[in-house]
Amino acid sequence: MLRRLIEIFLSISAPLAIGVVFLLTAGETAFFLGLFIPGELIVILGGVLASQARVSLIGVLLAGVIGPIVGDSVGFFLGRRYGRLFLKGRRKKRWAKARAWLRRRGPFAVFLGRFTAFLRSVVPAAAGAARLPYRQFAPWNIAAGFLWGVGSALLGYFAGRNYEVIARRASYVGLALAAIAIAWGILYFTRRRARSRRRSRR
Repeated sequence: MLRRLIEIFLSISAPLAIGVVFLLTAGETAFFLGLFIPGELIVILGGVLASQARVSLIGVLLAGVIGPIVGDSVGFFLGRRYGRLFLKGRRKKRWAKARAWLRRRGPFAVFLGRFTAFLRSVVPAAAGAARLPYRQFAPWNIAAGFLWGVGSALLGYFAGRNYEVIARRASYVGLALAAIAIAWGILYFTRRRARSRRRSRR
């Protein structure tokens, strides 16, 4: 199934490929397509096409960044409008888990959720259902979408012919990017705190 999906994507035309990257990464969270197709896989394959000079790398980067940002925003507002429907039936446990994640992590959960397949699909809508203010949601959404999209596309671009190994392990890509993001965040805030302490001593 995965191999067939890869073959189909790698055989389509350049404009269509960029459009597919945008639509699937947006639909992953806006319409919960991520429960069936991992978004990293599509963005990585877009990067592979760019490495073969079949599509523009800039086009793949833009689609891989704007798609998830737009999709998460749509998912957020759908959750705000129809959140109660998600808390019924078989989906109740999944949504309870996402809401608990939001309560523990706060707005930062929006950022971290982007890097794991299950949470990425439901956290935006759960954030909307939990009435998280959009002004708190948006900055974390944009930062996560940028890092995730650029990282996935460049990984595919530099992987080149070795894309099949990475594509099969697409679910680990998000975890690796999350680890990098967390490490960068810790370093950034540690340095910022150290600077503020030095200033206060003067």
